[in-house]
Amino acid sequence: MITVLATITLNEGFREPFIAAFNANVPNVLAEDGCIQYEPVVDTDATLDAQPPLRENVVVVVEKWASIEALHAHLKAPHMNTYREQVTGMVSGVDLQVLKPA
Repeated sequence: MITVLATITLNEGFREPFIAAFNANVPNVLAEDGCIQYEPVVDTDATLDAQPPLRENVVVVVEKWASIEALHAHLKAPHMNTYREQVTGMVSGVDLQVLKPA
């Protein structure tokens, strides 16, 4: 199993429309072979000293996949191409972390 953290930086004012478009695609992704978890999360204030300032224009996608092969298939899925077209003007950058159990 692998975990993916996709940190998506959005253009100002696009967080809510992005989340709506993202959530509309979630059922398609969860139906893919090898998808275990796929959800967007945003910063919340936990009043912890070590917590950096909240990022109002960032959405982090937490993904769990059965294998790297399943992740590769996900990236090529037709519904992902449609989703990417829908959010193109909203996204200013994406940073991926692909992790395995320690």
